[in-house]
Amino acid sequence: MKRPRAARMLLLSAAVSAIAGAALAQTPDATLQALRERPPEDEVIYFLLPDRFANGEEANDRGGLVGDRLITGHDPTDPGFYHGGDLRGLTQRLDYLQGLGVTALWIAPVFQNKPVQGSPGHESAAYHGYWITDFTRVDPHLGTNDEFRALVDAAHARGMKVYLDIVINHTADVIRYRECPQNDCGYRWKGDYPYSRRGGLQGEAINEGFTGAPGGDFSTLTSPDYAYTPYVPAGEESAKAPAWLNDPAFYHNRGNSAWYSEARMDGDFAGLDDLFTEHPRVVQGFIDIYGGWIDDYGIDGYRIDTARHVNPEFWQAFVPAILERARAKGIPNFHIFGETYDFQSGTAAMHTVVDGLPTVLDFAYQRVVQNMVTGAGNPDAMGYLLMEDGIYAGGVQTARRLPTFTGNHDLARIGHLILKEKPDISDAELLDRATLAHALVILGRGVPVIYYGDEQGFTGDGDDRRARQDMFETRTTSYADDRRIGAASGPYDTNADMYRRLAEMTRVRAADARLRHGRVVVRTADQTPGVLAISRLDDDGETLVVFNTSTEARDVNVAVEIGSAQWRALLGQCPVRSAAPGSVSVSVPAMGYLVCVSESPPE
Repeated sequence: MKRPRAARMLLLSAAVSAIAGAALAQTPDATLQALRERPPEDEVIYFLLPDRFANGEEANDRGGLVGDRLITGHDPTDPGFYHGGDLRGLTQRLDYLQGLGVTALWIAPVFQNKPVQGSPGHESAAYHGYWITDFTRVDPHLGTNDEFRALVDAAHARGMKVYLDIVINHTADVIRYRECPQNDCGYRWKGDYPYSRRGGLQGEAINEGFTGAPGGDFSTLTSPDYAYTPYVPAGEESAKAPAWLNDPAFYHNRGNSAWYSEARMDGDFAGLDDLFTEHPRVVQGFIDIYGGWIDDYGIDGYRIDTARHVNPEFWQAFVPAILERARAKGIPNFHIFGETYDFQSGTAAMHTVVDGLPTVLDFAYQRVVQNMVTGAGNPDAMGYLLMEDGIYAGGVQTARRLPTFTGNHDLARIGHLILKEKPDISDAELLDRATLAHALVILGRGVPVIYYGDEQGFTGDGDDRRARQDMFETRTTSYADDRRIGAASGPYDTNADMYRRLAEMTRVRAADARLRHGRVVVRTADQTPGVLAISRLDDDGETLVVFNTSTEARDVNVAVEIGSAQWRALLGQCPVRSAAPGSVSVSVPAMGYLVCVSESPPE
């Protein structure tokens, strides 16, 4: 019998309290202290969208809203709408993630969003979490702030960190411009629409106290109508929280981004309200917002969405303040990594040198992995990439903290990327190539990220919403007909082929400190499909990792340290003899990999 809504909500509240109490009871001070002392390199990160991961409570599927899908945002048959996953469901599945070897959760934004946006006939919902209106509370579709606290406590009790995906570049689309009622305003450039004139070069003089940029005092920029005339529609005057976010003066108001030059920084991101991150009120406002989530919940890191679209001066103020807030909370290894979405390592490094971001997602690494396992590139590209690690601020130590990945919610899953290049591939080869891609991430340089569902063999049909499948039983036709990688008997199958293979890799990584912290030396990097061999070194010895991108087995002699000998296997068949001091003979199966450890430290 279905209980009345009020009764169900009372039971839910009691359940949340029970979960939180149980988690706290399982979290001795020593466990939490050990978790917080772990450096970022030690983690295996699992990235998920809560709406697509697990549905723990159907009562919140519509976010407390009443009406059709254009009001509630809920339609589990449409890939662009809410499907019902929530924080309570995620909390219930932590054992599944722990069995995979996950040590840190990266959770897509949990903050309250504008449920539905888009022009008539082109609407979609904010199931992904990137259209934020209230930065202080959890979106009701996903649960409550108390449920988020229960999740963090339960994860910490298992020794798992929690990283929140945060947004600073923009908010939900609320502000309108009087000059274009259809909300299709093109970007207006500063040369044609300077801050000093209203609506163009011939307009009325405004903002006379503004001293200009860079280095100007943006708090003196009092009139926001230099390009367009912004306003907040009736009924939405208090749509955002904290309240200061409702003032158009704290936004750039120049129209939709043209995606290059100044528009990349100051334009509305696909219509979303672009924050004036040069303004000191905006800087301090976001330090307060995201510092508060650290203070209140003890989270362990932030992934920063659209970081490259924010001016460097903002990050130069924000990052030190957030790290200090974390240290004050007793979190010395707070991990911050920005999304810079560029496949050149030089661009990624620039954001650490110029912006001061501690680390960034390593898109360059992803592209090389993708090319290696699809046959579009060869191991020598990875050799060159790893030799560039010293260009990051902090050098190679920073490079070892860069999160690496095979695919994601914007880019597409690695399975799809393989199938796009090789549509007629056999099931066995697809499994081997996808496994090799994850091996290059989990056993290679950097902090590995597993994109939810990859461990169940998900492939998808492309990028964006086509790569955001339901982990639970789906009602979306385009998800249900996807080709799968390997065998899996159903949702959350811990015997699925990919789950078992990834769990084996994460166990090996956890067992060998050099795979996480060791100095990286490229030994072999073939210019044709074949062998990539890297050594991870420290004062105690050498770990050799060898990958084979060829469809044929390879026997190869690999250079090692002169003193390295008496090898044992962590994965695969390792050499039983040295070819000579400083060289070992290895046999690597087709599309395979191995990890070997020297029992003798290098001289």
